Amino acid sequence: MNSQDIDLNLLRVFEAVYRVRSISRAAALLGLSQPATSHAVTRLRLALRDPLFIRSATGMQPTERAERLVPSVQAALAQLDLGLNDDDTFDPRTSAAEVRLHLTDIGERRFLPRLMGALHERAPALRVITRTWNSDVIAASLLSGQLHFAIGYLPGVIGTAKLDLFTDRYVLLVREGHPLLAGRSRQRVTAVQLNRLNYITVHSHAQTTRILEKMGVEHRVRLEVSHFLALAATVRASELAAVVPREVANSFEPKDSFRLIEPVLPTPEFSVSLHWSRRHEQIPMMRWLKALIVELFGTVR
Repeated sequence: MNSQDIDLNLLRVFEAVYRVRSISRAAALLGLSQPATSHAVTRLRLALRDPLFIRSATGMQPTERAERLVPSVQAALAQLDLGLNDDDTFDPRTSAAEVRLHLTDIGERRFLPRLMGALHERAPALRVITRTWNSDVIAASLLSGQLHFAIGYLPGVIGTAKLDLFTDRYVLLVREGHPLLAGRSRQRVTAVQLNRLNYITVHSHAQTTRILEKMGVEHRVRLEVSHFLALAATVRASELAAVVPREVANSFEPKDSFRLIEPVLPTPEFSVSLHWSRRHEQIPMMRWLKALIVELFGTVR
């Protein structure tokens, strides 16, 4: 089939339904009526001789043909939009644009205070939305424009443009006055002592659990919490130990309530990176925001 035989509007509808997995939500996104959106999908189905989407309990699921088609459609639409808007300018002082970021709860704690402080001064009307995306959809979401940037330690995300911001390492966090520290002049512990500790882990940060498994002390986990929000207060009020990134541990307050110990852990230093799609990197807002994030957090040279 020749591309001249396909109405461009049908491809926009197809991409929207693929993205939100719903005819009604795609209609709202595009400013169309639900019947018009459904009719557009039907026309494209007939033209391509494929159902494209199958209704299920979790929404409209794409067929194999749709999965093969969507990267080309998203690339073509993004390139077209970029060409049509290449004279657009971005004025951070007045822009009310929406910025969508991937950040975990730990990333929100690490990045949002400084980022929002800077935006308050330089781009006060900009709207920022953060959420945690599954790592297996981050690259595609950056490519489609659903997501502008992803920030974090994301070794499973491939095929994106990437810039390392800084390096970090895991440390052991305990409360000040913990029995482990009795009579110790330096913050070092032996493997035997590590094996005797009881631990707290964070469900949203699976790497900490993997480290404990490599240490062979996963059976010593006494508490698993959903988010980092509860970790600091729990460590401060108990004899539980936590394996956390040093950057995060250093942010806990009051600082004199905690001690950081640096045992030899089975995980080397890791890089926290900024990910984006090269397809959209020339958009003025993207260039400006990327430069701001690097200015605020970049230490790797």
